[in-house]
Amino acid sequence: MIEASAFSVRCGDGFLVAGFARDHAILSWSLTRPGFTRARRVAWLHVRDAELSLERDPADLLEARMAAAGLEDAVHLMTSRDVRHHHVGRACVGNAVATCLATVGLGNAVRIGAPPHAHRGAGTINLLVHVDRPLSGAALVETISIAAQARTVAIVDLDWKPRGEVVTGTGTDCIVVATPLGSPTEQFAGLHTDVGVAVGRAVHEAVAAGGKLWIEEQA
Repeated sequence: MIEASAFSVRCGDGFLVAGFARDHAILSWSLTRPGFTRARRVAWLHVRDAELSLERDPADLLEARMAAAGLEDAVHLMTSRDVRHHHVGRACVGNAVATCLATVGLGNAVRIGAPPHAHRGAGTINLLVHVDRPLSGAALVETISIAAQARTVAIVDLDWKPRGEVVTGTGTDCIVVATPLGSPTEQFAGLHTDVGVAVGRAVHEAVAAGGKLWIEEQA
């Protein structure tokens, strides 16, 4: 187990688990616990493409595997990227500290607005973005927007063109934002705030490292 300052990180047996010391406010579009919720853990499940047949609901698979591992209380993520390849980015700006834990696969990467296509290899980008101070509901929404921007910029900066155009993300990306509960809360988290700048830097660092490794593996 390693420490990422904001949370502990444990990886093994196909699971990657980030744990907080106490309940956190969470916003995500997780398959099993989407929207606003509270949790002390965020957990990734590594699955192989063969496990995701058309006959099985991926959410059912995810819930069953997490429950079997005693992780039913976590916010759940699922990826075909080997979760042993995870990356941490951290940034301190003013009074705000942001930490990003990322798994990055680009097998189903696509340029925004492009039609779907056959994917190659393990692929999706899953992020946990932690901010060290309580955020209002609006600021949580703004933070997830900043994280999405930073993820996209990191992928564009890789200048990877599998079909002649730079890609901007994958078809199954997911972002989880977590902040401690409490008051007072930060009301804003835009690009001009310490929170927004820290989140942008942390996410870009983690996604850039993960994307670079994935591309190198394809050579």
